[in-house]
Amino acid sequence: MTDAHDLVRRQFGAHAQNYVTSADHAQGESLDRLVAWLPWGPGWHALDIATGGGHTAFALAAKAGRVAASDLTVPMLRAARAQARQLGRLALTFPAADAGRLPFQDGAFDLVTCRLAAHHFPDPAAFVRESARVLRPGGWFALIDNVVPPDGPAARFVNAFEKLRDPSHQWEHAIPDWEAFCQAAGLAVELVESYRKPLEFEPWCDRLSVPAPVRLQLRALLWQAPEAGRLALQPHFAGDPRTGPLRFSLGEMLLIARRT
Repeated sequence: MTDAHDLVRRQFGAHAQNYVTSADHAQGESLDRLVAWLPWGPGWHALDIATGGGHTAFALAAKAGRVAASDLTVPMLRAARAQARQLGRLALTFPAADAGRLPFQDGAFDLVTCRLAAHHFPDPAAFVRESARVLRPGGWFALIDNVVPPDGPAARFVNAFEKLRDPSHQWEHAIPDWEAFCQAAGLAVELVESYRKPLEFEPWCDRLSVPAPVRLQLRALLWQAPEAGRLALQPHFAGDPRTGPLRFSLGEMLLIARRT
């Protein structure tokens, strides 16, 4: 597990600013829905796990009294803190934290969120248990992440594709998996919604400085994808498949649960 953590630190520490400036991470229909759906109370204390560029934490800060934006990667925290200062988000703190072993007291938060990061966690069940532990009774857990179909071949294809681009990728789960993690942790699922996240291939690769040979491999995977992979990723080529414009999309889930 330490090796997985070190890989995440190296991968994202080297590209922290790219995530601060990423339009794909700065906004999204599912994030807007999360903020609009929650029954905000006065002075809520929120925790955003694996905050990355800080975008979810910034959205929470417009509603919550206090927000702790945590991440395993210190350069990410530095980049997010600098962006918070520029935005005037002064009610944020930036603690370093491992999603599977959170350094916070039981019942410390009214809300725990995690967005577009859980597929990097080596033990997602431990992450959900820890999220439940640090929530007060009746507190809320909100998760946005990439998801795969329950179909085995599709899940394996999507995860192989993702890991080729990002070696720190662990596994994108299906929605029923996340529902089961929540149930085991004592969280009652209140809302589950599915989305499609369209992506432009080159910016998606640029964000992690993917080398040219790997980009060609990724393009070849999409061009030659089996039916299950094509349905899951929905690639669209224009012009030369090796160099021309390429779009695809990932499945995305918004799950909101409450600590019982």
